[in-house]
Amino acid sequence: MVAFVASIIITLIMTGGILWYMGRRPAGAPVTWGEAMLGATYVFFLMFWVYGVVPHQWLTLADNEWNWRPDRLLYEFDLFGTRPLGFLKPEANGGNFPMSISHLHLRDIVAVLIYLVAITGNMKLITAWQARGDRQKVEVPASGYGRPLVKRS
Repeated sequence: MVAFVASIIITLIMTGGILWYMGRRPAGAPVTWGEAMLGATYVFFLMFWVYGVVPHQWLTLADNEWNWRPDRLLYEFDLFGTRPLGFLKPEANGGNFPMSISHLHLRDIVAVLIYLVAITGNMKLITAWQARGDRQKVEVPASGYGRPLVKRS
């Protein structure tokens, strides 16, 4: 659990670093070779982390610590002596649900959701980086003393 949470925290910190730098870097400024290599390495490591380490830590957590196996069905989940997912009891076991859903299926669905969140965040971050120069500042004319000129109403 600690490794999975730590991997998410590292992802958020690294993404925050990109957002911080995006606010400081003017659009259209020339890029040196060193800046390009550093940025490419940073983004490569972030993508390796998000698409490789975070899902791996989730699968390890579900398999090893929570013991989610294919023979454990989801309707058998017991929370404080109640079975809140009892309506998912399959027909093969005397229930009304048409299929069996195991903990392994749920584990894989969560892994796919991690990838979907990652690709969505990746696209939004790229779009925000490309559009950082589109924000135009409103220039207010200044007086000879440097104060903004304001129209009287």
